Amino acid sequence: MTAASSLTSLSASGRGSGQTVSSHDQIVRSLGQDILAGRIAPGDKLPGEADLLSRFGVSRTALREALKTLSAKGFLVVKTRVGTKVTEPLRWNLFDSEVLAWQVANGMDAQFRRHLAEVRRALEPAAAALAAEHRSAEDLDGMRAAIAVMRHEKTSEYAFARADLDLHLRIAVASKNPMMRSLASVIETALLEAFTLSPPTRSEALHRETVDLHERIVDRIEASDATGAATAMLAVIDAGYRRVEAEQDAR
Repeated sequence: MTAASSLTSLSASGRGSGQTVSSHDQIVRSLGQDILAGRIAPGDKLPGEADLLSRFGVSRTALREALKTLSAKGFLVVKTRVGTKVTEPLRWNLFDSEVLAWQVANGMDAQFRRHLAEVRRALEPAAAALAAEHRSAEDLDGMRAAIAVMRHEKTSEYAFARADLDLHLRIAVASKNPMMRSLASVIETALLEAFTLSPPTRSEALHRETVDLHERIVDRIEASDATGAATAMLAVIDAGYRRVEAEQDAR
């Protein structure tokens, strides 16, 4: 998946999509969010089929297909003479893009933000280092274009965040590692939400500093400096995380 197509996918499935949600998707999302939020706890039995049919107003076929989907994501297990139960969190597929979207919709608490930052620290510096070794001229043009949008965008928090996300996805693409690209695409919804929690557009000095830090990543990638690119990426991740946590603590 390219950075451009990944952003298109995000637009179609994320904020303001306006798309009609199918009965199947409505059930899966609603029950999935209930489980993630603890409203239906691990070990709990789901309500009976009649209760669920009444709650969602759907056909028995749609309900059963939705439960199969949740089972495939690791959330449910069907036991003979016991019923359908919620599994332990260790079995949940938290790297499923839908599951991450549900978590974001439930709210990004401190633990989720920390877990996301830890994943980013493990993934993105390595992607930047690989990009320094394998990037093409086209890759660099795309990164520079993203930086230009970030530098220009001084008012819209969401537009800045999208440009920021575009840069990170382009770096993953430039790594020429399909697994890096896939992992970056999986967490893009969570990344976009995280980028809007403490937007640099609120301060001219912070905006300039943030863009400069991101531009340093691209400079190191262009210079084929793998170590420098990884270090610059880590600096961006840590600066953003500290900023968000400080703001959340202040609230």
